[in-house]
Amino acid sequence: MASTAIANSPLSQSLGHMPPAEIVFGRTKAMSDIRQRLEKIAAANVPVLVEGESGTGKDIISRLIHRNSPWERGPFVKITCPAIPATLLESELFGYEKGAFTGAYGTKPGRVEMAHRGTLFLDEISELDMGLQAKLLQLLQEGQFCRIGANEDKKVEVRVVCATNRHLDQEVEAGRFRQDLYYRINVVNLRVSPLRERVEDIPDLVTYFVDLYNDKYNARARVVSPATMRRLQSYHWPGNVRELENMMKRYVILGSEEVLSQAIAEQPQPANGNGEFFFDPEMLTNGSMSLKGLTKQATRQLEKQIILKALQVHNWNRKRTAVALRISYRALLYKIRDAGLPLGRSRAVGSVDEVVESDASRSRLIV
Repeated sequence: MASTAIANSPLSQSLGHMPPAEIVFGRTKAMSDIRQRLEKIAAANVPVLVEGESGTGKDIISRLIHRNSPWERGPFVKITCPAIPATLLESELFGYEKGAFTGAYGTKPGRVEMAHRGTLFLDEISELDMGLQAKLLQLLQEGQFCRIGANEDKKVEVRVVCATNRHLDQEVEAGRFRQDLYYRINVVNLRVSPLRERVEDIPDLVTYFVDLYNDKYNARARVVSPATMRRLQSYHWPGNVRELENMMKRYVILGSEEVLSQAIAEQPQPANGNGEFFFDPEMLTNGSMSLKGLTKQATRQLEKQIILKALQVHNWNRKRTAVALRISYRALLYKIRDAGLPLGRSRAVGSVDEVVESDASRSRLIV
């Protein structure tokens, strides 16, 4: 498959807001390697595991795998595992028969069945409980599954793509993820780089998003000045490309570069080696950081540390943590994502730094 195949695929027509290939993969060697491997494996019906921090574009990579495969005309069915309570996730995935449980007034096909002759995308696969992991393993091994309340298995042809923002090998060692399932879904491994590791791509991404939202909102925002671009390239981007996109959307709507400087100034900065809050002194010397902004930044960093400690105390049980903090479960999930914390416990959670910092040494691209 030629390297232009991705750019020439019917992706943009079928998925709407989808960046062109040169924007998705950029200029770095790591992302170029992903592009080459994607082109090689797209036609092979093997499971793919896409790893990377939240906001790096794992969803886009997964859709590209589907749209450049022989099954591109089939359905692309996505399910975000942590977004559905564990008690409902099994029926959502595998469906159920009439009378299988109270309230099952009819037969309902699950997402697996809906993805027949297409792609099933399981986002944040690490959130599956052990029981569902066993049923997913059966699907991968035998190409069949069983609806809740059914007496017979059903055959299905489906390509499985999984994504995670955590290190599944660590989850296996901790006993939270099945080793046999890990090997099954990890036939091909693609690691999507965080934005801070591909800063040379930021100017192209900024130009793309400015043009995109100028067109969408009938605006006339200009490409940002060199000084602001340097600020964008020096920022640590905890929310990755998604954060950059939202920031540029705000810039286009409001039409002022000040909103970019303010947004960067208000975000919590990584802690120093002692776990203490720090800020860039340049923010004070160039007038881009006010006392109010600095205080807000410190408050967010403190809130992040409190949430992390509460999660540790309650063994990463989010419901108990929400009760202890006297906030709603939904609010806790939002704050966890906003702070860049994982949705579940990880092996090394001694400090906020250990949770948020990416481990570049874990980069594996296998074909």
